[in-house]
Amino acid sequence: MKHKIIFLFIACLLLIGIAINSCKKDNNTSIQTLFTTGTWQLASVKVTNYLGSSTVNTYYLDDTACTKTQYFTFPNNNTCTFTNYHCIGQSTTGTWSLTKDQLYLLVNMTCLDTLAGGKDTVKAQVFANTRIVNLGPYSMTLQTGDIGAYYTSTTKRTIFEYAFVHQTTVK
Repeated sequence: MKHKIIFLFIACLLLIGIAINSCKKDNNTSIQTLFTTGTWQLASVKVTNYLGSSTVNTYYLDDTACTKTQYFTFPNNNTCTFTNYHCIGQSTTGTWSLTKDQLYLLVNMTCLDTLAGGKDTVKAQVFANTRIVNLGPYSMTLQTGDIGAYYTSTTKRTIFEYAFVHQTTVK
């Protein structure tokens, strides 16, 4: 009788284990989930100029005159929207994906940009190839620009670092 109870107990444990492991899995990774939960509000943009690997100068873009709040959203359907990019009244949509190693964000979206040419009429794919520097439940830092891994000691490079804070509600 004692052996039957042990056998029944082990069989129940196996059935519970199979039931738990056979549940449908979500295709989203934890990184995808962090992107798609809520809205990201732009906090700052840092610009760093390099000559080779040496820093020439670093400065922050001054948006004190900007009265528009800039938001980046990533719904679960792999679309994305950037609202008021570079303080220009616009809402630009596109698609996004992650590289296989999940270190880079690839965004197919064209925004009106004042960074590239100093005029509102310049169109640019600002986040086409973006390095994910930091991504957590409360903040996200993305680098764009000349982020290639290979450069010479005389190569001039500019890297833009966008810092975002997570917003659960948007005003």
